[in-house]
Amino acid sequence: MPEKTTVGWNTIIAGYALHGYSEEALDLYYEMQDSGVKMDHFTFSMIVRICTRLASLEHAKQAHAGLVRHGFGQDIVANTALVDFYSKWGRLDDARNLFEKMPLKNVISWNALIAGYGKHGRGIEALELFKRMIDERMTPNHVTFLAVLSACSYSGLSDQGWEIFESMGTDFKVKPRAMHYACMIELLGREGLLDEAFALIRDAPFKPTVNMWAALLTACRVHKNFELGKFAAEKVYGMEPEKLSNYVVLLNIYNSCGKREEAASVFHTLKKKGLRMLPACTWIDVKKQQHMFISGDKSKSDVQIIKNLKKLMLKIANHGYVPKKNSLLPDVDEREEQMSLYHSEKLAVSYGLMNTTSSTQLQLVQSHRICADCHLALKLITKATGRVIVVRDASRFHRFEDGKCSCGDYW
Repeated sequence: MPEKTTVGWNTIIAGYALHGYSEEALDLYYEMQDSGVKMDHFTFSMIVRICTRLASLEHAKQAHAGLVRHGFGQDIVANTALVDFYSKWGRLDDARNLFEKMPLKNVISWNALIAGYGKHGRGIEALELFKRMIDERMTPNHVTFLAVLSACSYSGLSDQGWEIFESMGTDFKVKPRAMHYACMIELLGREGLLDEAFALIRDAPFKPTVNMWAALLTACRVHKNFELGKFAAEKVYGMEPEKLSNYVVLLNIYNSCGKREEAASVFHTLKKKGLRMLPACTWIDVKKQQHMFISGDKSKSDVQIIKNLKKLMLKIANHGYVPKKNSLLPDVDEREEQMSLYHSEKLAVSYGLMNTTSSTQLQLVQSHRICADCHLALKLITKATGRVIVVRDASRFHRFEDGKCSCGDYW
C-alpha cells in the first residue's frame, strides 16, 4: 500500500489477533506507532484485548496511557476493554476505580466488572454490583446472568444462585440458555449433589450441550463418582469426537474406575488416528517480553531456573507440600504427570520470581488445565513468598494468594 491509513493498520492488526497471532498483532501495533499514523479508540481497544489474551500488564498499562494521551480517556469501548483486562487478571481495585470514573457505562461495562469479581472468588461483591446495576435501571442480558451465576457458583452462594436463575424468565424476560444451566450444574456439583445435577441435565428444555456434560464430569472427578463420570465423559467424547483432549478424558476415567479393556480400546483409537497429546505450555510476560515454558523440557530451561525451582519445592515442603500422585485431570496424560517437578507452570513461576520485584503479581497463561500437583504447589508458593499469582488455564482463572485459590479447589 502506498499509504497506510488508520483503518488499514487496524484491519491488519485485528486480522492477526482474530486468528490467534497475538504477539505478531502487538508487534504491528508498535510498527503503527513508529509510522506516525494516528491511532483511534478502536486501535487501543484491540490492543487491550490482545494484552488480556497475553496477560501483559505492562503493554496494557502503556496502551491505557496512550488512550488518555490521544484524547480517548472517556471512550466507553476502550475503557470497557480496560475494565475487562484489569478484572480478568485480578486487579479489581484498578478495574473498579476505572469503572467508577467512566461518565457512561453500558451493559458490557457492568458485565466485565461483575465477571471479574466472580472469577476471583468475590461473589458477594459481584451480587452487590448486580443489584446496583438493576437499581440504576441498566437492563441485564444473558451475559450478565452468566457472570452472576458463575460468581454464585465460584463462591458457593447456592441460595442466591437459584433465586437469580429462577428470576431470569419471570422478572427479566431472559430465557435461560445452556450456559446458564451449565453454571447451575456446577453449583450443584460443588455441593456434591451429583444426582440433582444429572437431573437438571436430563430435564433441560433443550438438548444438553457439551459444556453441561463437562460441568457434570468435573463434579464427578472432584467427588470421585467414576461411574457417572464415565457416562458424562462418553457424552462429551461423543459430541466432540475429533477433539484430542476428549480421548484423554475418557482414557483417564476408564483407568480410574478399573475399566482396563475400555481404556485400551480408547488408547488404540488414539494411536490409530496418529493423535498424541502435546506437552502443556505456559507463557509469562516479564518486562514486556513473552517467555514460554514447556512441560518436561529441561533443555530450554536455564540452570538457575531449575535450581531456584528446587529451592522453592524445599521451601513449600515446610508448609506441608507433598507431591500429589494419581491426580490425573481430564486433559493431562500420565507421562506428563510423571514429570511434575518440570511442569511448565512451575518453571514459569520460578522464572517470574527470579526476574520481578517482590511486589509484582505474576500472570501466567496455561495451555491445558492446571494439574492438582501444580495447583497445590502454587498455593503454597504464594504462602511462602507473599506473592500473588494469577493463572488462566484451559478451564478458568485461578488467583493464588496467601495459600488459597479463588476456585476453591474446584476446577
